[in-house]
Amino acid sequence: MKNSHVRFASLIIITIIAFLNIASQSSKNGRPKPPGAAEQKAADTKQASPADASFDRPPIVRPVNADTTSQPLPDIRGDKSDEVKLAVDLVVLDAQVMQQKTGRVVGNLKKEDFNLFEDGAKQQITHFSQDTLPLSVILLIDRGGCMDPFSDKVRHATLEALGRLRPQDEVALMAFHNSAELIAGFGRNRNRIAAALDHLPPHDEEADHCFNRAFYDAAEYMNNAANPDGRRVIIMITAITSYFDCSGPTGEEARNAVLESGSVVCGILPKTAGQRMESGIMRTVTGIGGIFKAKTSNLKQLADETGGEVLSDKPENLDRTFNDLIDHLRTRYSIGFVSTNNKRDGTFRKLKIEVAQPSKKSDERLVVRTRRGYIAAKESARKAEKSPTQ
Repeated sequence: MKNSHVRFASLIIITIIAFLNIASQSSKNGRPKPPGAAEQKAADTKQASPADASFDRPPIVRPVNADTTSQPLPDIRGDKSDEVKLAVDLVVLDAQVMQQKTGRVVGNLKKEDFNLFEDGAKQQITHFSQDTLPLSVILLIDRGGCMDPFSDKVRHATLEALGRLRPQDEVALMAFHNSAELIAGFGRNRNRIAAALDHLPPHDEEADHCFNRAFYDAAEYMNNAANPDGRRVIIMITAITSYFDCSGPTGEEARNAVLESGSVVCGILPKTAGQRMESGIMRTVTGIGGIFKAKTSNLKQLADETGGEVLSDKPENLDRTFNDLIDHLRTRYSIGFVSTNNKRDGTFRKLKIEVAQPSKKSDERLVVRTRRGYIAAKESARKAEKSPTQ
């Protein structure tokens, strides 16, 4: 069995190299097709992923610095071109502080214990709290690829995690492979989400893992959250951490959409022998693809950039793992500042938070998990606010 796995992996890698340059030039897709399935996949994609494939939803109002909104977003109707972008000054981010060695969450810090920098320039922290904010959670479940990550044990762990949410928290359910589909919109009724889990699309081992489309559509839909001041979280349940970009929004566009939505990206990986093999193969082939400039999306990279985490454990242990993730999301500090850079240039600005270290033992060193930056407002957005008829 082990030798067959090695031969299979070798065949995948060799085939990927052979087809990579051809696939990267395709106007329909930016990644290679699985060996022997190209014609079938083309037919599947034509049916399951039309050019405008996405779930039905009302037009979205997207603040440029979406993690800074303090007022409910206006409800507008019209074409997507009618989206309103709000230019705001206050930037708010969540930060989680943990002991590096033990992973224990530290929850007794004060504002004076933190130093905040934007593009290397120190910023003044004007807002600070450790309030328990309501959560807006999108469960994003992978239905493609060789392994089905959503087994009965994973479903049970998901339901257990939903039971730990508070009445003010809201949850939406999405599934994806070649395209993303909204199964249940935001709501606070846990029974509704539990019932929706019974209506997930069937697992399709011939389908792709279109991370770029999944993250983009999840970020777009996140702007319908009813908790404008809450924590926004996208939790992906999948067997792998990286994949080639499919047709539609690029991985970079998906990344920007996630940053603008103010979402924290997290991942749950059920650890099995088959999962480790599939994930290892995909890490290898996407790494090779990077040499040929193929576009890819990476769950762990996006989690790191947004201050989230990717947790992996055996399916029978995921109850505890999922619960730990929910607890981590709650015990975070809210830190706000007004940037000293008042340019409205729409650029990505790097953020760094340092925390005072304990003077006792070196093994108590503290680490901060937070988003690595945000996208500044654009001047055109401010002008549009002042002169909406122009």
